[in-house]
Amino acid sequence: MESAQPDEKSAGVKATGVVALAIMCSRVLGLIRELVFAALFPPGLRDCFTVAFRTPNMLRDLFAEGALSTAFVTVFSQKLKTEGDGAAWQLAHRILSLAAVFMSLVSIGGVLLSPWIVRLLAGGWASEEWKIPFTVTLAQVMYPFILMVSLAALVMGILNSKKVYGVPAMASSFFNIVSIVGGAGIGYLMDPTFGWKAMIGFSIGTLLGGMAQLGVQLPALWKLGYRFKFSRDWKDSGVKRILQLMWPAVIAGSAVQVNVLLNTIFASHLELKDGPVSWLNYAFRLMQLPLGVFGVAVATVTLPVLSRVATEGITEQFRTVLGAGNRLVLFLTLPSAVGLFVMAEPIISLLYERGKFTHYETLATAAALRWYAVGLIFYACIKVIQPAFTAIDRRFIPMYVALGSIALNAALNSVFVFYFRLGHEYLALSTAVIAATNFSLLYFMMTRIAGGLEGGKLLGTLAKLIPAAVLLGAVAWAGNHWVLQGWAGFGLIRRAVLLGAVLAAAGGAYFTAANLLKVDEARQFLGMVKRKARR
Repeated sequence: MESAQPDEKSAGVKATGVVALAIMCSRVLGLIRELVFAALFPPGLRDCFTVAFRTPNMLRDLFAEGALSTAFVTVFSQKLKTEGDGAAWQLAHRILSLAAVFMSLVSIGGVLLSPWIVRLLAGGWASEEWKIPFTVTLAQVMYPFILMVSLAALVMGILNSKKVYGVPAMASSFFNIVSIVGGAGIGYLMDPTFGWKAMIGFSIGTLLGGMAQLGVQLPALWKLGYRFKFSRDWKDSGVKRILQLMWPAVIAGSAVQVNVLLNTIFASHLELKDGPVSWLNYAFRLMQLPLGVFGVAVATVTLPVLSRVATEGITEQFRTVLGAGNRLVLFLTLPSAVGLFVMAEPIISLLYERGKFTHYETLATAAALRWYAVGLIFYACIKVIQPAFTAIDRRFIPMYVALGSIALNAALNSVFVFYFRLGHEYLALSTAVIAATNFSLLYFMMTRIAGGLEGGKLLGTLAKLIPAAVLLGAVAWAGNHWVLQGWAGFGLIRRAVLLGAVLAAAGGAYFTAANLLKVDEARQFLGMVKRKARR
């Protein structure tokens, strides 16, 4: 980003690399958590946990790590720049206090309303007498999780605004570690055979993981000099500003999560009752690995910069930062999307196919993953461009786009499930279509508002990356058909080595081609890797 000021270099590749590495650890641990689940529990119990965790997790994404975090970082970063640390710390006192009170009430409400919420999400399970009451129990255990992660997200926002990225990005790794170890340990104590009682133990582990996500960030916050003081001054202009930015962002950020929620609801109405909910969840989890590593990482380091730059209006620097963010996320997610699409089946097989997870479930999960992979690039770009509307006080535009996309998704799902009687993979297809539509509209609107987003550079980058992506797909396809031939007879280690070799060859072909085609982001990325290797 050549026109950015020196103090804004945190929006570049180096800062993104730090966050990406930390998020990679978190997402891998999250994947391990899902692997443990898949191996230990049958499809019916897995579906129950997925539905029970759906609304607390959605509230986390919308409020904690979505709208609340975006609005807070925007206002906090601007206050840091214009008024200094003292005023920013006062704002932190007020918003942390308000969040603690409000999210406590949300948690209590969730516990009390769980019977109705679960019946709404899984109405198609009415004939399965045991599933709904058990799912309600799991949900009631996990609802206080939203309080912990809301506070953790605000602390993360403070640290990011002060250009501390590594510790908050690693916080979710501690959530996964504690939820895996604590959940498995408590589950074993409650039921060594890992039946339904053990699933309750995993729910308790999830709650403990939320506490760990908050607690691990507090030392870094203390080191910055912050000392929390409870404040009820919620009529402060900064708090009002955050709330004004937040509620449209809640709706805007809800598009992906509400569409995933809709997938859960429609999946419960499929003819096959045990499996579709968890298959969609596992596929979405794998898609979220590159989404979190690249899309969220770029957005995390871009938002504070955009917020500071936006204090001077929509300038050339604003367009440069946002344009560079879009190009970087395109460069990083395109190979992941192609790789997941081509190699979906062996990836799922290697990761999940053991214990109570069968080959039939591998095929079913891979079918959903392919369509989610199609939407990956658009999901990642939305993570970058959507918060930019909040930074420039055009918060209602993403809200209207999100509402339209949710309505379209509901319509598509209804046609797929009730009219054509299609399978769960078409629910993933509709989600990908919605992501593409959502991003296209947001990008068009932002170019109109900002007077362009270096669209020529974006198209130029895309034109160079398409041949590289085609080469990646060809290498992956060839490896899948020849190197992995006889997959069913391979042992675990041989599978891992061969699949890793194919993916490495495909990825290497992509990055080499991108570098030869003189893609700027490829040269920046390789330069960063070389500097790291010299240390």
